[in-house]
Amino acid sequence: MPRREPTIRTTREEDWQQVRELRLEMLRDTPIAFGETLEHAESLGESVWRLRGARGTTPGQTSVVAIDRDRWVGHMGGYIPDAASGPMLVGVYVSPAYRGDSRGVSRRLLEAVEEWALEFGDALRLEVHESNQRAIAFYEKLGFSLTGHSRAYDLEPGGLELEMIKRLR
Repeated sequence: MPRREPTIRTTREEDWQQVRELRLEMLRDTPIAFGETLEHAESLGESVWRLRGARGTTPGQTSVVAIDRDRWVGHMGGYIPDAASGPMLVGVYVSPAYRGDSRGVSRRLLEAVEEWALEFGDALRLEVHESNQRAIAFYEKLGFSLTGHSRAYDLEPGGLELEMIKRLR
């Protein structure tokens, strides 16, 4: 029997509880990857989570999730920090049981964000912590390359956020 493919779709305001649960899972799994602490995310109220859920329907940003039956198993988001820099990929996460090429979840999520990004530019950027070698290798496999630009990572343990870019056209 063939494996069922998770549904890929954008989030809505009414998804706020699932958005919250997935974000908390993300922060527990890879705390250095999301520019937010678990403690901060846990302290946020419903109104903030509703705004985060609405990112999938808000102009200038997107929030895409993978859902396997009732379980949310992945997320990628995008936004436009400013007109000069173009679209940026953020909030990249796939639950451990759904990682890997054989599942295809990460590729399907990225395709959805890339389709959105093409409305705003011909490249997609991201930032990744220098110590997150697994993520850097993953991004390189998906066509991103390091630009040589970096900035300080604002949270503990410090370090650098490395910029990567993927040309879309």
